[in-house]
Amino acid sequence: MDGCHLKGRLHCPLQSDYTCVPFRLKFTDMPNSKPPDQAQQRRHRLIGIALMCGAVTLFACLDTTAKYLNTQMDTMQVTWARYTFAFVLTLFVFNPVTHPRLLRTARLKLQLTRSVLLFLATAGNFLALRWMQLDEVLSIIFTFPFIVAIASGPLLGEWIGWRRWCAIGFGFAGVLLITRPGLGGVHPAALLSLGATIAYGFYAVITRIVSKVDSDQTSLFYSNFIGALIMLPIIPFVWTTPSSWLITLMLMAIGVLGSTGHFFLIAGHRLAPAAVLSPFVYTQLIWVVILGYLVFDHLPNTWTIAGGSMVVASGLYLLHRERRTGRATTGGAVIE
Repeated sequence: MDGCHLKGRLHCPLQSDYTCVPFRLKFTDMPNSKPPDQAQQRRHRLIGIALMCGAVTLFACLDTTAKYLNTQMDTMQVTWARYTFAFVLTLFVFNPVTHPRLLRTARLKLQLTRSVLLFLATAGNFLALRWMQLDEVLSIIFTFPFIVAIASGPLLGEWIGWRRWCAIGFGFAGVLLITRPGLGGVHPAALLSLGATIAYGFYAVITRIVSKVDSDQTSLFYSNFIGALIMLPIIPFVWTTPSSWLITLMLMAIGVLGSTGHFFLIAGHRLAPAAVLSPFVYTQLIWVVILGYLVFDHLPNTWTIAGGSMVVASGLYLLHRERRTGRATTGGAVIE
């Protein structure tokens, strides 16, 4: 869970992958062919889908690495590494020196608010991973579109109808199946995961607001910078020297995985609409099940499978309603 706003679009155009040819084809003579713009659009959508799938795979690796590092050190040190190394990496790509307008924002208070919310979401998610399985945490995280749908009413004026309320209720019933409160269900840390998801939902709504006036680069810079800044006075009190070079590399890797994943997401959303990409967010669940088994010998139980299926079904129905109404209330984001 983390990083930048995931539903952004790059502000510099990409060069076309198509080159000019010395003659012009007449499509009237080729009835089965598509105009070049349609073919290019289809190709861009396929690339966008590939980038989305790559991004959620990196996020699954990030969460797996964070869970393993939780066994080696304090969770706050893992959170520090996530933001610090991501911030250092982004400085090489764009910084206030090479991009003088990077720090300029029309909504400074909102940028700071969304960055703090994202930090709380990341820290809460990493803490939950200390005691819970990857698939359990991710199944709860997938309820964030419900939070976005609910918060979009008062914050964006995008009120939802009874069908979406039913879908949200069905999805939260799935969360109750996963957690089974009072029935000897999962660890109480599930509340941390749910709190992190709520924080991320509001972060996603605020991100939609600032994306109308600020660039993706600006939002990404503030997110990583504020997270690293918050952890700066905390890290001396929780620091544990890595026991090996492998652990050090893993600390650096979570920042690289997060930043690279967000780059893929931004690029993917530039090439394809969020409505096309959003269903592929749920492929992350496949990867966390595989990685959870390979690394921790964890397999999802019957309750998690049933509840997770309800959450995914509810999210897909919300996406279907968005396509019908033309309003995006769930967003195209992924948490990591």
